[in-house]
Amino acid sequence: MPKISIIIPVYNTGKYIEKCLDSVKKQTMKDLEIIVVNDGSTDNSEDVINNWIKDNPDIVTKYYKKENGGLSSARNYGIEKANGKYIMLLDSDDYIDSKLFENLEQYINNEIDLIKFKMTTVDESGKQIAKLSGPVFEKCTGEEAFEKLAGNDNFLEVACIYLYRREFFVENNFSYNTKNKYHEDFGLTPLIIINAKTVVSTEVYGYYYMQTENSIMRNEDYSKNIQKANDVLAHYDNMLDRIDGYYISDSIKDLIKRYYTNTVILKTKELKGNDRKEYLKQIKLRKVYKNIKPINFKQRVKRNILKFNINLYLKMR
Repeated sequence: MPKISIIIPVYNTGKYIEKCLDSVKKQTMKDLEIIVVNDGSTDNSEDVINNWIKDNPDIVTKYYKKENGGLSSARNYGIEKANGKYIMLLDSDDYIDSKLFENLEQYINNEIDLIKFKMTTVDESGKQIAKLSGPVFEKCTGEEAFEKLAGNDNFLEVACIYLYRREFFVENNFSYNTKNKYHEDFGLTPLIIINAKTVVSTEVYGYYYMQTENSIMRNEDYSKNIQKANDVLAHYDNMLDRIDGYYISDSIKDLIKRYYTNTVILKTKELKGNDRKEYLKQIKLRKVYKNIKPINFKQRVKRNILKFNINLYLKMR
């Protein structure tokens, strides 16, 4: 059994996939398997992958090609094929530091359910843009970890900066939503954290997130904002359904509801006109403002203002 299965979903990243694969090849920890899932690419990704595998016959690489189903579908497919003690999800236009797994080995050997590390953003030339920080803590429960991360780590939900103990992942029947929804990480990562028996958040930097021209264009495409907002609502609904079956404290249930609620509300700012009106109707229908549990006068006022503003906006429209 390899220590780590690195799952790399690929869709039209022929320009970047070789650098991604090379970064895995250069790992100082060698007990690895690479699982590449080509999710119906229409560019030269397949040729690049096949040539790389041919040039690196000594590296355990599994290559699968499937019809396009989206990132979630490709991740789930790769997880099903994984045999490693741990799994990692590596985006095909990103890459990792050569000592990433070596620097995390002490936690791997201690069989921690969920190991968090840190990310650096870079441009296409590899020039550093920013080192993204966050809380650092030693072994604790998933509930304790979520309390430490929620509100203090803007990258809590980023799936690619965790190692997941495969047995823990599989036993809890975790899977990514395969219905071509956006914000897959938001939908699942918080639920993974609160179910973990052991979590660490390390100060190890080892993941390089590449800001490509395509990623910048995606962020500026308003046409997708409506679907993204509706997908956030769908993830919110799924969270409510799932946490009822979890053996977690009431305080954590309240916290995770607030966490999802904050994202639901923030999506309002990305919508305009009738799109915003329809979205606010859905927020009102769900009574999400009830998840803002006031512990003092200021927070009570905040919740009441939110409820008032939603009602006022809908009446004005």
